[in-house]
Amino acid sequence: MTPRAALIGNPSVGKSLIFNHLTGLGVEVSNYPGTTVGVMHGVVRYGDAEFSLADLPGIYSLSGDSIEEEMVREYLLAEDLDLLIAVLDAKHLERNLYLLLQVAEIKKPLLVILNMMDEAETAGKIIDSASLAKQLGVPVIPSVATSGKNLDDIARAVLDGNVPVPALAIPYDHHIEAAVHSLQKYYGLSQPEALWALASVSVSTITPEIHENALVISEEIERRHMMSPEQIIAANRHNLAKQLATSVTSTAPPRRRRDFDALLTRGFPGLPILAFIMVSILLIVFTLGGVLEETIVSLMTTYIADPFHALGLDPFADTLGGAIILALMSGLGIAFPYVFLFYLFISVLEDTGYLTRAAFLADRGMHKLGLHGQGLIPMVLSFGCSVPAIMSTRLLPTRRERVIASVLVTMLPCSARTVVISGIVASFIGFGAAFSIYAIVFVLVFVVGCILSRITPGEQYGMILEMAELRRPIASHVVRKAWMRVREFIYIAMPLLLVSSIFLGLFEYYGLVAMFEEFIDPISTAVLGLPGFAFTALMFGILRKEMAFETLAVMAGTTDLATVLSSGQLYIFALVCALFIPCISTIAVLMRETGVRYAAMITVFTLCLGIGLGALAHLILL
Repeated sequence: MTPRAALIGNPSVGKSLIFNHLTGLGVEVSNYPGTTVGVMHGVVRYGDAEFSLADLPGIYSLSGDSIEEEMVREYLLAEDLDLLIAVLDAKHLERNLYLLLQVAEIKKPLLVILNMMDEAETAGKIIDSASLAKQLGVPVIPSVATSGKNLDDIARAVLDGNVPVPALAIPYDHHIEAAVHSLQKYYGLSQPEALWALASVSVSTITPEIHENALVISEEIERRHMMSPEQIIAANRHNLAKQLATSVTSTAPPRRRRDFDALLTRGFPGLPILAFIMVSILLIVFTLGGVLEETIVSLMTTYIADPFHALGLDPFADTLGGAIILALMSGLGIAFPYVFLFYLFISVLEDTGYLTRAAFLADRGMHKLGLHGQGLIPMVLSFGCSVPAIMSTRLLPTRRERVIASVLVTMLPCSARTVVISGIVASFIGFGAAFSIYAIVFVLVFVVGCILSRITPGEQYGMILEMAELRRPIASHVVRKAWMRVREFIYIAMPLLLVSSIFLGLFEYYGLVAMFEEFIDPISTAVLGLPGFAFTALMFGILRKEMAFETLAVMAGTTDLATVLSSGQLYIFALVCALFIPCISTIAVLMRETGVRYAAMITVFTLCLGIGLGALAHLILL
């Protein structure tokens, strides 16, 4: 039978990177807390043997009430795991040991990975891994995951099958010990379940009756100690974690490091640096993306499109085949370069740890939008894709902030909208016009955020954010992460584009497209100044935003859009597309994260905003 193991640890300790090394599967690897919101599974093959491995969400405790902590608790109870692999940050050993002590109480074979040993040494901390292993009663493997150091030892230890159950026991207060013993005796609970019941932690295996009786015991303990059982349990764990960390840690003179945080987290020069980074990213994406687009489209025209049309097929085959070829040219030649380049830069910002500096820097300004600095993380992620950006709003502490952030995320231009802005406005009008669309969107985001901060019910709290270490990004990791993100475009958007192009070809051949265009043309021309085929392309953008651009090229019959639309019409098309209804995937995630009512309100709001702004641009430009 294949052994089953799971990685567990605090956020940003390198779990996902270790998982990626061992399984060869891609997984999001970021230096800010809360990135992994699901459970990743993979298979590790070592020699002739293999085992399954799960990457659990990063958490600080098994007793909290966050979505990630609830998920991990239920997973550990429900899954029949053969081994737990706890990943610790050697530089912050005491804090990481707090979670490890809770994991040890699960009474599963436990393997400890002491990661980031290089950073601990740089900070002047020498960790005696052998002494830690002796005190915990389990193997401890020192590692540097970024360089793959000792990761083979993990696979070898799992497959050997000799990893023991931890022998370490936490010395709890005697009243806690007595209460745990009673709950175990009368209800057959495990030690972790009894402790969770005393601390009023929600677990599916603990019935309301058990919670009610545990509450009576908890109240008696609190009356005696003037502290809740939860506080007493946490204090006992913290004390032991501190003792362990102190006993295995010696100090040495830290290596001198340049204090870049002094530059990156102050208003000056931090804000100019932030603005320079974001503008530079857009400029490079526009410029290099344009070069790649021209090259790919030219090659596909020469070697695919022209030879196909030279075959002289019948009108039906020529129409259908031409639509498919244009879809491939639009997707691979126009959209792909911009999406991939943008994800490359987002990956660099994440892996360097700069995103947390940007969040700290933006905290004061974000308060005007009803958010705190950590709200910048979903907004930056939204430049890549709105779906993970909205999912990352779970990091925000209140529903009020999650709703505000979700509205603003849907307004910001994702990479798909960047494809439209870059491929249409930057390519056919100019960089200045492209940046003006971003300027308009940013102004609208600021105005809407200020309004929402006043009318959205709920309280606003301050920010507590763990500052990730500044690290040099590893090129292979950055490219792998960018590829993992962009492959969604290839696996999802391209099939949608090809299928929609086939239907478009069929509709065009049988005259249905002409009928719809004839119906919508007077309305579209009067309101937006766009021909009917352009509005039809906008509607396809609801499936995926870049499909509006690609469908426009298909329906126009050319990728040289300047020959069929004026500069003003191209500008209006891109502006409306940037603010129009979110894509279907985004709407689905909005419904799950904020509820049907808020999702419907956001959808209607963006529809009115896009059409209204397009109509205003029509009056000014045409």
